[in-house]
Amino acid sequence: MRSEVLGAERVVVKVGSSSLASADGGIDQARVAAIVDDLAAARARGAEVVLVSSGAIAAGLTPLGLKRRPRDLATQQAAASVGQGLLMHRYTEEFARHRLTVGQVLLTVDDVTRRSHHQNAYRTFGRLRELGVVPVVNENDTVATTEIRFGDNDRLAALVAHLVHADLLVLLSDVDGLYDGHPREAGTSLVTDVRGEADLEAVRIGRAGAAGVGTGGMQTKVEAARIATGAGIPVVLTSADQAGEALRGEQVGTLFHPTGRRRPTRLLWLAHATEGRGQVVLDDGAVRAVTERRASLLPAGITAVTGTFTAGDPVDLTDQAGRLIARGLVNYDAEELPALVGRSTRELARELGASYEREVVHRDDLVVLTGPGSAGPGPA
Repeated sequence: MRSEVLGAERVVVKVGSSSLASADGGIDQARVAAIVDDLAAARARGAEVVLVSSGAIAAGLTPLGLKRRPRDLATQQAAASVGQGLLMHRYTEEFARHRLTVGQVLLTVDDVTRRSHHQNAYRTFGRLRELGVVPVVNENDTVATTEIRFGDNDRLAALVAHLVHADLLVLLSDVDGLYDGHPREAGTSLVTDVRGEADLEAVRIGRAGAAGVGTGGMQTKVEAARIATGAGIPVVLTSADQAGEALRGEQVGTLFHPTGRRRPTRLLWLAHATEGRGQVVLDDGAVRAVTERRASLLPAGITAVTGTFTAGDPVDLTDQAGRLIARGLVNYDAEELPALVGRSTRELARELGASYEREVVHRDDLVVLTGPGSAGPGPA
């Protein structure tokens, strides 16, 4: 039995579209019922459960007469709009068999990277937990754009696990674990434990998956495991039909052991759930200040600005050679920042007013990604 699982008091479970889909691409009621039974059993043993569920787009295919997952964003959003209610109705009915109430939580990247939104999301999860509600989380596909998407629910689940201070993340797939090659190829074997990058060096990671209605693959699951374990959360990766065994601590699937420690949640989201809307180029002194002294970025250390962004958006910080060194939430709009480049905050305040005596990116809103003194995403 796995002690990491048996001792987990709060568990995030992610189930993908491929684990819920029927042969015709819709949602299989029996599969949903089986997953809910396993989660309810974990609740009965005393664990708090948060479910991150894909399937909204898949659930909307049949009502809209679509044969396969649409490729264009507008039709995906339409399918999600129709399917999300159907999916939640199914979960509501199935959890009600166990006298459990569910609550829908739809998230966008902005909900968890902007300070005020992040605090609201944290409070919402906390209150649902106090009320005994099982949160059912999904990305808000109906409003997300290609520029502000998590991209896959595996990564979303890893970040939610950190947000709710989970003790365990369980990723359910249509494959029963991580293999050292394609699981259908002869001679491949299951990797039962991953304790660090060295255990992944001999693994050929592909996009294993069969149903054709999801967006993830084995690569996204390994990346999600890296995020969670790097923040101190163990991860079990297995198939949906082994969910019960996994939640009971049995030796199924692959266990990814923690490799790091918990970090400030919002900065973890900033590092892993955002892409820079623009680029700010730093001189050598500013690079050292950001990466070695973990200082805020001031206008004097900037040499160039590109992209379109507004105050509060994430931007990439690069060195003179274009290497990405950090990401942060910018305090200026793109059109006003070029006029400030290379100038001291004292000079700007004297000429433009006291409101310009502020950082371009405050150290509390910045994560160092590479460079001297960096140990991965963390507070700068």
